[in-house]
Amino acid sequence: MRRIWLIFAQAVTISLAVVFVVSSLRPDWLPGASPVSAPTAVVAVREAAPVTGAAPRASYSEAAARVLPAVVYIATSQDVRTPRNPLLDDPIFRHFFGDRLDNRPERRSSGLGSGVIVSRDGYILTNNHVVESADDIEVTLNDGRRFHAEEVGRDPESDLAVLRITSGDELPSITFAAPDSLAIGDVVLAIGNPFGVGQTVTMGIVSALGRTQLGINTFENFIQTDAAINPGNSGGALVDATGNLVGINAAIFSRSGGSLGIGFAIPTSLARDVLEQIIAHGAVTRGWIGVEIQEMTPELAESFGLSDDRGALIAGVVRSGPADVAGVRPGDVMLAIGDIEITDPRQMLDIISRLPPGAARRFHLRRAGRELSLSLVIGTRPAQLMSGRSE
Repeated sequence: MRRIWLIFAQAVTISLAVVFVVSSLRPDWLPGASPVSAPTAVVAVREAAPVTGAAPRASYSEAAARVLPAVVYIATSQDVRTPRNPLLDDPIFRHFFGDRLDNRPERRSSGLGSGVIVSRDGYILTNNHVVESADDIEVTLNDGRRFHAEEVGRDPESDLAVLRITSGDELPSITFAAPDSLAIGDVVLAIGNPFGVGQTVTMGIVSALGRTQLGINTFENFIQTDAAINPGNSGGALVDATGNLVGINAAIFSRSGGSLGIGFAIPTSLARDVLEQIIAHGAVTRGWIGVEIQEMTPELAESFGLSDDRGALIAGVVRSGPADVAGVRPGDVMLAIGDIEITDPRQMLDIISRLPPGAARRFHLRRAGRELSLSLVIGTRPAQLMSGRSE
């Protein structure tokens, strides 16, 4: 009887094991089971997910491919004379050693930056601070070719410069974006050679437009972006999502020397005007009237007994300058130039700088509580006026 019981127990155990294995591996063999059980359904979903649920790949490779050949690496060098040893001026020292030690060795300081080829005949747009004071400028193309570059002209007040290289064939050039085509939130790519590691593409958005009063340049109208811009990116291209040039990378706000997500680029509206003037004339010509301007605040308006704080305050007048000749006096408030109302000193600076020298314009002023109009002949802005408030 015991033997029969053991055989029965073993048979039950084996049967349960078989049912467990079949239900786990092939549940469809069991009577009444659905054609697809949970484990099989999971496998089916995992296999189907890459095909039916995949999102389209977001890429800016086409835009980058259009621009990369037109962005160049700029290496500069400058000859620096070592300080003269005071002993060389001592008569006794020179009596014993003569002039043999008077040959002061020279050392070369180097710099790096980026640039953008803007025409197939070799004109390159870059920052003034990249090539300023350089004795030798070497340009390396994306394909590895190297050229000695000549300086066509520089404009320190906008921090732009134009170079030219000579090649036996046409060079790849960039396409300018349409004016005013950029909006806050647009995707942009910054392309340059940061830290000299090689050509690099970074992506971000336009954080702000029309940034001024940053103390970087005299004429400021910056595009702000969070695309990574680092040392060596200066002079490189800021392009839109289709690869059209919207700005020239110029500066960053940083406490560490590296990118913190606040970079600034010079818009093509300004860069193109500077480029065309330098190519045509070798320099940039701007209008000038010879006044020192100051922001008109409510406190100043009250102190002058004025009912509002419109316009810009004339804080000083250059003797014998265009404004002085026309009768403008310190303490006057500039209200309008022609039909354009003056809102702040920066706007006034930009308006006057765009006026052609020699042209006559009507300037509307407020003096001692009454308004008057003067005819003023625009002069030529002197080279490198350092004060952004001088116009």
